[in-house]
Amino acid sequence: MGRLAAYGRVKRKKGQNMAIEKVGIVGAGQMGNGIAHVFALAGFEVLLNDIDGKALDKALATIGKNLDRQGSREKISQADRDAAMARISTTTDLTDLGPTDLVIEAATERETVKQQIFDALLPHLKPETILTSNTSSISITRLASRTDRPEKFMGFHFMNPVPVMQLVELIRGIATDKETYETLLGVVEKLGKTSASAEDFPAFIVNRILMPMINEAVYTLYEGVGNVRSIDESMKLGANHPMGPLELADFIGLDTCLAIMNVLHDGLADTKYRPCPLLTKYVEAGWLGRKSGRGFYDYRGETPVPTR
Repeated sequence: MGRLAAYGRVKRKKGQNMAIEKVGIVGAGQMGNGIAHVFALAGFEVLLNDIDGKALDKALATIGKNLDRQGSREKISQADRDAAMARISTTTDLTDLGPTDLVIEAATERETVKQQIFDALLPHLKPETILTSNTSSISITRLASRTDRPEKFMGFHFMNPVPVMQLVELIRGIATDKETYETLLGVVEKLGKTSASAEDFPAFIVNRILMPMINEAVYTLYEGVGNVRSIDESMKLGANHPMGPLELADFIGLDTCLAIMNVLHDGLADTKYRPCPLLTKYVEAGWLGRKSGRGFYDYRGETPVPTR
């Protein structure tokens, strides 16, 4: 058996093997259903949780559709698709995640919400369960310190869309032990993805670089240097980006972009991370991008139309 076989099995300090076999995922939104997809396809048993039963139904439909797309491109077989779907079960009761070996919190990017989830979940977890957050910016050390297992807590940050993007950021808090980190390294390898280890500083690696670029694009729009279309076309054709920064912001969600910029601004106390007032206005208006139908583009028609 290979070193990383048996779902990322590693040797614990007490001489016990720890195998990650059943994974609990909190949040059935865009990130949560993508994470469930890749774990189920890789052979893990998945229990997907959300407070909204309709969100769970929608997540299962999305996973099925995305697996079908992979099948149509001959990336997976029909048997793979059916087996993956069979490995996913759902629940609206957070306490049902108690027997899982690994929990991945993929709820909204608000620290108070994440704390409430962990507080409700902790009394029901096995002592050896690894607890992780898919947060894109919030301090792992701070989240971990409010749990009963800071040594078994890590940042497990997937990129969107999860089934397509190959990178997973692994973020250790100050108390995270070596065994937890090595276990998750093995899990990432079993998923067929590549891990990047990031230190626990605001926004980690990807968003520390990406979000200020998006924020600067919004400033460029705010100051009238260019309109939505000219800014996006300039970056696609002039910098060979596959998607313009404003189009990308709509895809990510403008509320998420604003939240990450606020984390950077508050955590690093540098004015270069000040969120653009126009980004704040769009979020205040409820124009959050694709998920709300309007952002820097209006998605309510057949083709997206710039809103500025």
